[in-house]
Amino acid sequence: MKLKILILEDNADITEVLTDWLSAISYEVITCQQVDDIVKLAEEVRPNLVLLDYLLGGINGGEYCAQLKKNGGTQHIPVIMLSAHQRVIESLGHYGWDAFIAKPFDLAELASKISELTGQTHIT
Repeated sequence: MKLKILILEDNADITEVLTDWLSAISYEVITCQQVDDIVKLAEEVRPNLVLLDYLLGGINGGEYCAQLKKNGGTQHIPVIMLSAHQRVIESLGHYGWDAFIAKPFDLAELASKISELTGQTHIT
């Protein structure tokens, strides 16, 4: 059974690269650019892992992460935060994510972190 990864990213190019790459290494990928209720979406989709962009329109990905981690039905889902602004993010505090990867990211590093957090090994 394929593991599901939910991607919340508002940059279409990054979303396309991630979707193509993750699909090629046997993940099922669900994407969205914005969402009103991240907890509801996660409960419906039931992902094995969430990739969140930090800078999103209207709300930051950190807030979405905090919502997931505070909800009993979704707190177990590993969250990887992605951002090009690592120093800014570090100064704002930690929202409960399981890993942070700076953009531009290395696909091998991302694959390693996904494998570590899901317990699955995939060829990159």
